[in-house]
Amino acid sequence: MATDQPYSPTAPSRADVDALPGTAVLDFGTDWCGYCQGAQPLIEEGFAQHPGVRHLKVEDGPGRPLGRSFKVKLWPTLIFLREGREVARVVRPTDAASIEDGFAALR
Repeated sequence: MATDQPYSPTAPSRADVDALPGTAVLDFGTDWCGYCQGAQPLIEEGFAQHPGVRHLKVEDGPGRPLGRSFKVKLWPTLIFLREGREVARVVRPTDAASIEDGFAALR
């Protein structure tokens, strides 16, 4: 999913995420979140350098089971996955280097 797309109100199940093949990044946030809006250029820059990594933008909030299963507390939170398992996490990125560190953990 392209980063210029809105956060999806429909989230996959945790079982579906755990079964994801290859690499993926779960991007938890909301379209109205100022931190999320501010981080979008950095996130877009990161994905431009890693076009083969699946990007799932998931709307989060109270009672959202996927975000709760990953213990997401702040937005945006990027969860970097390899074969459905978390290998890195970046919370409220403020620079491209922190996002690149997450992508580096996917190697």
